[in-house]
Amino acid sequence: MLSVTAAAVAVAGAALSAFSRRTARRIEAAVPMDGQLVDIGGDRIHYVDRGEGPPIVFVHGLSGQMRNFAWLPIEELARHHRVILIDRPGTGYSTRGAQSAANVYAQAEAVVRFCDVLGLEKPVLVGHSLGGAIALAVALNHPQAVSRLALIAPLTHVQTEVPKAFRALVIRSDFIRRLVAHTLATPVALATSSAVLKQVFAPEAVPPDFPLRGGGMLSLRPQGFLGASEDLIAVEEAGDLAEMEQRYVQLEVDTDVLFGRDDIVLDWIRHGDALRRRSKRVALKVIDGGHMLPVTAPRATAEWLRAVIAGSTERGANASAIGDAVDGISAADPAEATVMPLRRARPESRSRSSFNKGRQLT
Repeated sequence: MLSVTAAAVAVAGAALSAFSRRTARRIEAAVPMDGQLVDIGGDRIHYVDRGEGPPIVFVHGLSGQMRNFAWLPIEELARHHRVILIDRPGTGYSTRGAQSAANVYAQAEAVVRFCDVLGLEKPVLVGHSLGGAIALAVALNHPQAVSRLALIAPLTHVQTEVPKAFRALVIRSDFIRRLVAHTLATPVALATSSAVLKQVFAPEAVPPDFPLRGGGMLSLRPQGFLGASEDLIAVEEAGDLAEMEQRYVQLEVDTDVLFGRDDIVLDWIRHGDALRRRSKRVALKVIDGGHMLPVTAPRATAEWLRAVIAGSTERGANASAIGDAVDGISAADPAEATVMPLRRARPESRSRSSFNKGRQLT
């Protein structure tokens, strides 16, 4: 009887694994690579490199990848800047080396090495969500490596509870995590992704083209689940954030923070205002909206980002724009910013697609 049960489990596991691999191939056909690859230590980083001029580097958040910034006017920025977007190690089309750690400090080191390899001198570092924590770690550990930070809904302090949208990623055993990633994760994600995205985007609606234009499909692959789970567990267990909280008073890099007041993933008071209170280098702006401001409020985000890049935001006592006196900007502005046209990458790029192209899974 036990042998029959074991055989049935093995067959089911093999079927789920085959389904997951097949689905991953279809997702990758619908959302192909946009840029090129570079080896950084044991990691292989997928990135897009556009324009010439002072550099700007974009770092996305948990379970995301570079297309999360596709609603911002990247083409316009690239007229006067060298604009680089990366998939963090273990996300999108980047891979994490077998010996590479996933904690915040380790990922910050990977970003610094990446900038060194590409010859980027003191870029503006833009970080969203977990990418914000990584950007802060870069500024704390390598202040000479960046000119300033632009953080959008950043993770800045220890979370006492995992946000509801990401609780399925909490698997502490590496063996079980890999087993789930290659069997159950993809079919379960396909069944629950709509509800999960609603939680991440709340209170705004999820754009219907986010799976393709925003790259949301890529997180449904086994490697997407695996990388996101590793990220989440490493953030919880490494203790980097707790140490960073004590070091914010030493921050040497001007840092601008944009938050949505209705963000249910990361609370703006806990992660935005608390950071501002710890450092005179930090300026905080709070607008209407939730966690995915680069997607749901591209115009307001772009206006803020232009001011940050220009260095025209205020520090100190006047550095917080909160409440009703927030310029009347709403996160409900239309998503009519230029879509990032990644086919026209730098000459050496192996780019194969554009953000606004792709096929739906059928």
